[in-house]
Amino acid sequence: MTALALLVLSIGVADSINPSTVAPALYLALDRDGVRRLAGFTAGVFGVYFAGGVVLTLGPLSAVPDPGATVKHLIELGLGAGTLVFAAGLWLTRAHVARRLAREERRIRRSSFLLGATIMAVELPTAFPYFAAITAIVASGRGRATEVLLLVLFNVAFVAPLVAVLAMRAAAGTRGEVRLERVRLLLDGHAPVLLPALALAIAAALLLVGGIGLASEGGA
Repeated sequence: MTALALLVLSIGVADSINPSTVAPALYLALDRDGVRRLAGFTAGVFGVYFAGGVVLTLGPLSAVPDPGATVKHLIELGLGAGTLVFAAGLWLTRAHVARRLAREERRIRRSSFLLGATIMAVELPTAFPYFAAITAIVASGRGRATEVLLLVLFNVAFVAPLVAVLAMRAAAGTRGEVRLERVRLLLDGHAPVLLPALALAIAAALLLVGGIGLASEGGA
């Protein structure tokens, strides 16, 4: 049980370095009402990711056979290629992205819980680290209560960076508002360039992992 818990925890920590959640959290934290909005965002992320994990663990994922390493690596390559196209699209439309960010900023701030929930709902179908943790949990043959507790452990680790940002924002208080506002404006100005660069890095990582894995399978 201890080894399984450590495995789930380690996967959760690795998966928590997720630009899709950390970047919006930093943005929301730099708002004047950052504590409340970031708390809502974190709750949305945790709630949807945990609920999705429960559904998969207690339902369909336990009945799906392992597709095999080769298929997994082909999926990684396909996702990498798709993300590469997405990065190119973000770069070509960066001016439009900048205008949209400015237009949607107020609405996003008001809906921080919904923002976190929506991000995780979109990401869940391709959350391979989460699937790996769930597979290990299901394969362990533990009882339902233990499986749910392990999912809680994973998701606590997953939102740990968001909680850390929340704690730092709360500690800053009103005296840090001016500095935070300057940093937020700086992020606003560079977001149209940072987003495609981030997508490109993710695409490169997926292609590298999938390619190396497929090559090792072929050489085995």
